[in-house]
Parts: sequence; structure tokens; C-alpha cells
Amino acid sequence: MERVEKVDTVALLKECGAFLEGHFLLSSGRHSDRYFQCARLLQYPGKAAEALAPVAAAIREAAGLGVFKVDAIVGPAMGGIIVAYELGRQLGLPAFFTERDDSGGMTLRRGFEVSGGMNILIAEDVVTTGKSSAECAAVLEERGACVSALACVVDRRVNQSGESGGLPLFAAAKITVSGWDAPDCPLCKRGIPFVKPGSRKFFY
Repeated sequence: MERVEKVDTVALLKECGAFLEGHFLLSSGRHSDRYFQCARLLQYPGKAAEALAPVAAAIREAAGLGVFKVDAIVGPAMGGIIVAYELGRQLGLPAFFTERDDSGGMTLRRGFEVSGGMNILIAEDVVTTGKSSAECAAVLEERGACVSALACVVDRRVNQSGESGGLPLFAAAKITVSGWDAPDCPLCKRGIPFVKPGSRKFFY
């Protein structure tokens, strides 16, 4: 078994100003009192490498045991790009990304290609509902690839069962955070304005 030093990812997030508190509108459309701006962590290559080293080690171990196969790492833009790159670097695998077109749909372009039977691990910065991962997976599977696992810096799902859509999920940190649908948000009811720090546009 590969030995990797234990990493306090939450401390790294706070140190970089990536762990925010307030009233936030998430990319999923839900509201929350905490937000993880992982870009503030990922701007530091050394800290990104440190936070993701245990994730890479766990993926390498699981793949070595035959739990799944990984041929490439793919991250949904924007948050997954650097995470995918860093995991690809540590695992010695190609890393690229999907992105949204003008209509808001996820797509694969810039000459990136996947072949039939290719095993893909999807990497994100934060997983809340898994929507971006699911959209990314759909694009890859349409092209014949097989999505074998997921990875992220922060797993903030309500039900952190270790699985997502039946796939293993490897996270640098699992953090329980309050979240509400807009009509049920207590911060809205108190008249506290929200901010939308994410990059995803809303299409109605």
C-alpha cells in the first residue's frame, strides 16, 4: 500500500481563503451558508499537489486492486480543469476537459478525443449534487467511453455515502454543509442578500 502523509485539506482551504461563509447561490440553484472557492487553493501548485496527493494515492491503489480502470482524467470546466490536470500529473495519465457551449450544454471540443472502451475518471473541484459530473459523463459515454470513477477536492453532498451514481468517489475532504432550495432558505427569509460566486450560467 502506498504511504502518503495525512493532509488537513480543510486547513489548506481556510489558509488560502477558499472556505467562505455567508449567503451563496450555488451552481445547482440551491442556497447555502458556506461556499468553497477552490480556485483560491488551486492557484498554488504546491498546495494543489498536497491536497490531491491522498486522492491520487487512493485512486492508484483502487486501480491496482482491479476495482476499476483509468485511462484518462476529464474535468468539467471550469472547476475541474486544474483538478484533472493535477491528478493526471500525479498518476501519469492524460488529462483534459469538457466545457459548455453557447447554449449551456456540456461538450467536448478543442480537439480532445475519447475512443470506445476508454476508461475515464471525472474530476471536479466541488461535488454538491453531481450535476456537472453527470453532464460530463453523458458527453463521454455518447462517444463510447466508460466513466469508471469520480474525484474531487471537496465532497459537500448531503448524503456522503462514498458513491455517486453507483461510481466510487474519491475526495480530499468530505464536509457537511447546510443547503436549501430557494423557497426554503432561512437566509432569504431574513432578508440577507446572496452572492453567486460560481462560474455556471443559469439557462431558463
